[in-house]
Amino acid sequence: MKIFILKITERLRAWTLRWAHTPHMAAALFLIAFAESSFFPIPPDFLMVAILMINAERWSRYALIATIGSVLGAVLGYAVGWGFYETVGSRIVDAYNLNAAIRLVGSKFEQHAFLAVFTAAFTLIPFKVFTISAGLFKISIWQMLIASTIGRGMRFFIIAWLIHRFGKRLNHLVFKYFNILSAAFVILLVIGFIVYKFLL
Repeated sequence: MKIFILKITERLRAWTLRWAHTPHMAAALFLIAFAESSFFPIPPDFLMVAILMINAERWSRYALIATIGSVLGAVLGYAVGWGFYETVGSRIVDAYNLNAAIRLVGSKFEQHAFLAVFTAAFTLIPFKVFTISAGLFKISIWQMLIASTIGRGMRFFIIAWLIHRFGKRLNHLVFKYFNILSAAFVILLVIGFIVYKFLL
């Protein structure tokens, strides 16, 4: 079953990347960013990087498109969790075998919802788990939107600028080390938050 899922995912990734070489690349990036926030398995980063290999000078435009699409998709994910979890949300969760993740996210929301959503938005953690969970556990939609906008905006703009600045030689390194770099950033952010809350 896992091998089958991996094959499907790889085919979807190849299909996603093909849009970089069409006149509809911007629309495809928006729609994939939108869909990935609620149900699609392939992060929009792959398509954005492929597009920037061709249009590096327009890096800010494509980073903005990915950010807007992703945040609007987060609203759909929130709506699915808030009002349609039993009919739609549970099927998405079951399809990706994310039931344990949903329960874990629920406990993280009790501790600090904003930081949990921001972490998922900025890193390569499956964002759909957090957007659906945000609606399911009824956290503030404004809190979810602000955290999503900051996290996704930082992620896409940093990746896009790096590709623009350093070009193709950085392409394969972006995803290889992005999780490590983003995890380090989030750890520093958490430490800063703890210091601010308990020591100042």
